[in-house]
Amino acid sequence: MIKSLLKQSCILATLSLSSIALAEVSVEDAYARAVPPGQMITASFMTLKNTDDNEVALVAAESSAAKAVELHNHINQDGVMKMRKVEQINVPAAGSTVLKPGGLHVMLIGLHNDLTEGQEIDLTLKFSDGSTQTLTVPVKKAMDGMKGHSHGGGHHHH
Repeated sequence: MIKSLLKQSCILATLSLSSIALAEVSVEDAYARAVPPGQMITASFMTLKNTDDNEVALVAAESSAAKAVELHNHINQDGVMKMRKVEQINVPAAGSTVLKPGGLHVMLIGLHNDLTEGQEIDLTLKFSDGSTQTLTVPVKKAMDGMKGHSHGGGHHHH
């Protein structure tokens, strides 16, 4: 009986601590890019906001939608854009990091099913402070970030 109570107390204490840690990083505007049928890879984009006084890093991610999930960045190497795996994505103290097309992103490799607009996938983010966040991420058609961004309410044709 006492062992059982002790175990429950430890579990509750752990849950309380993790919810405090989770409050330090918020995830905004997360989505996964819809892909044509048969395409086995896609990417997820989001804004990570850190409200803590210490830098934190996204160190890993998982999703049941793919065989493997990696952290990636696009780099300009001799005038050619290349995608590279990175060990972590830093989020500065009291700051934010934007994961966007043509830059930092979460790569989903070996998709189990086609991802079409309107679906949702799970995505678990793991941070350097030991905290994790499990998200339900909508699948959206996304403009290629290399071609520019629209900041208005639609397209203008002249």
